[in-house]
Amino acid sequence: MFLGATTARADIYRYVDSNGVMHFTNTPTTSKYAFYLKESSGKPAANQSVEDIIERHALANRLEKALVKAVIKAESNYNPRALSSKGAQGMMQLIPETAREMKVVDPFDPEDNIRGGTRYLRKMLDLFNDNTDLALAAYNAGPGAVRQHGGIPPYTETRNYIQRVKRFLHDYR
Repeated sequence: MFLGATTARADIYRYVDSNGVMHFTNTPTTSKYAFYLKESSGKPAANQSVEDIIERHALANRLEKALVKAVIKAESNYNPRALSSKGAQGMMQLIPETAREMKVVDPFDPEDNIRGGTRYLRKMLDLFNDNTDLALAAYNAGPGAVRQHGGIPPYTETRNYIQRVKRFLHDYR
């Protein structure tokens, strides 16, 4: 396979170590790396499937691919144009504030949305010590609600969401 044969985009991540040295990668290996730059603003290669996008960003964010697929299924049923009544957008249903925080330029572009959504899911898992239930609750209701209630908030929507994602997770595994 020749390099440059397709025009897929890659995200660049960086972190600055305690000595002030900058480290760059397109595949972060620790949560110290933060999104830095889009290598290209072009659309993904024509032969790149949603499955490929999910696999790449799950790996980059140390997530189980089945979990990413379960969240997408629960959030949008794989509809890249999904728009909720609360303003959440795209396959992983990012609210505009979260999309901005995750440096998502086009929340309706599957590549951009999945990149941002997986980064946010990893952030929630890191925040709640890899507790999947709490991370999913935070993904749905916000981390503030999880902290405020000292666990899963008593919201029917959030409790149902966690169970729905876990059912899909079981199916994808």
